Amino acid sequence: MPEKYQYGGYMDMSERIVLCGANSYEQKYYFNKEQFGKLPEDIQDELHIICVLFTEEVGGIFTVEFDENGSLCFETQAADNDYLYDEIGSGLMIREIERNRAQLLHSLELYYKIFILHQDIDQITEENSPREV
Repeated sequence: MPEKYQYGGYMDMSERIVLCGANSYEQKYYFNKEQFGKLPEDIQDELHIICVLFTEEVGGIFTVEFDENGSLCFETQAADNDYLYDEIGSGLMIREIERNRAQLLHSLELYYKIFILHQDIDQITEENSPREV
């Protein structure tokens, strides 16, 4: 069963847009160039590193996604027969990503809300400032 985490907490999502992800079973990385190809190359590289390191450490499949409100979410899942998948480590690693990459995650949410959802910058209030974990 997949575990879904919203940046700053746990959340079950119905509709989502995948930003990027990595799969330890197929040793592949995916980046959604169609919608996010205009992100700076260094941001794309950092996302690549985050996803691949996650699956190398924990195993399974890891995706970085946006929900319908523009909140950044993480999903991790493992095959039923994957006894090497570290479920506890996945939660710890997600918290570490949130702590160490808070500014990046906040910037990605702002990018999504402004350029994908076309929200007015004035509508994005101070409650959307970077969260402390």
